Amino acid sequence: MTQQLRVDSAVTGSAGQAFAALFRLLKIARPDRPIHPQGLGLSGTLDRTGNPAGASGIDWLDSPGADQVVARFSRSLGLPQALPDILGLALRVSPPGDAVAGPGSPGAGSDGSGPADVLFASTGWGLPGRFLLVPRLDVAGATMTTLMPYRGRQGPVLLGLRTRSLPAGSLASGEWVLGLHWATPGGAWRECGELRLHAGPSPGDIPLRFDPLANQPPGAEAYGWTRRLRKPSYLAARQPAPPAVVPHPGSLAKRGKSTTGTGRKPMSTVSLLFNSSAADVWRVIADGWLYSGWVVGASRIRDVDAEWPGTGAQLHHSVGAWPLVINDSTRVTAVEPGRSLELVARGWPMGEAKVDIRLEDRGTQCRVTIAEDAIRGPGRLMPKFLRDPVISARNRETLRRLELMAVGGAGK
Repeated sequence: MTQQLRVDSAVTGSAGQAFAALFRLLKIARPDRPIHPQGLGLSGTLDRTGNPAGASGIDWLDSPGADQVVARFSRSLGLPQALPDILGLALRVSPPGDAVAGPGSPGAGSDGSGPADVLFASTGWGLPGRFLLVPRLDVAGATMTTLMPYRGRQGPVLLGLRTRSLPAGSLASGEWVLGLHWATPGGAWRECGELRLHAGPSPGDIPLRFDPLANQPPGAEAYGWTRRLRKPSYLAARQPAPPAVVPHPGSLAKRGKSTTGTGRKPMSTVSLLFNSSAADVWRVIADGWLYSGWVVGASRIRDVDAEWPGTGAQLHHSVGAWPLVINDSTRVTAVEPGRSLELVARGWPMGEAKVDIRLEDRGTQCRVTIAEDAIRGPGRLMPKFLRDPVISARNRETLRRLELMAVGGAGK
């Protein structure tokens, strides 16, 4: 038995670390929230009816009462509204007599006193569907569960929500009413309350962070395997963004890529401080024949216009490894010698990408920043949260190669 517990602990611990690694990768593209990037803040009440017909073993569920609730509804992957996504509803529930915990509030303690956080995701309702995430277009007809059970006095307890009524428009335009249920992992659902939510007068997202491991309902406890699966991801999600991921305000504003002004999403941006001068770095960039030495993916240079790197100049390169190489070209769209270079890099059939390279002179050092995103072709069809980590990883290696060539005197 002890050996089996050790194996189970090792498996769930490894899975938790794997999820955390994925979250760290996603933070390259989404430094603030790697999943559930955008949400809608809601508030309301939860009326608990108790369980006179049979106790769940969780004090909070078995006792009737009225709770105040702050909630956040979101789409997990952040896919376009026209595509199905995993729906999420996070609740911060305040017990009677307590004020609703607002943004920045610590929530409940491990003893179950104070506000509690309960997280739901769209799943099936029967077996085994209640333990499987189900993408949905919207909340109409969707069912949600906590996916992982709590431990009560009588064993594991799963919580679930089912929509009773929706506002005529969007969730921001009226009251959303849901029934609260509980069940043992393989048992029938039993209704034990009603949740009513509505948006404020100015609907929008909220900065509140939810933690169901630290803030648990009275009488409920997270299983050890649940903690091993979830805790590393929660910690990774709240870590600062990797130092190579930096904002690129000048470039973005110049091309109207601000998320607030135009609704467009910013380019994938990485930066590295070189131990060489800006002049040394620019010599490498200005020599088009060196392009394949530092740009990841370029395998050879076939020709370079004499005007390179002047505006409109092209270099003709190949992409891929022999014998599977594709011939294409890269064109300069804007240049400020010694300071910046904007390119449209072609690599069909994958498509085209906009690349912005900027140099910040720091004497004997130079900070080099590359901002890039797909602008045309199949690469543009890949969801941004998936393509950004790939672009960022490739451009970090590109910066490392460029620094080595600059330090080594290439281009002189």
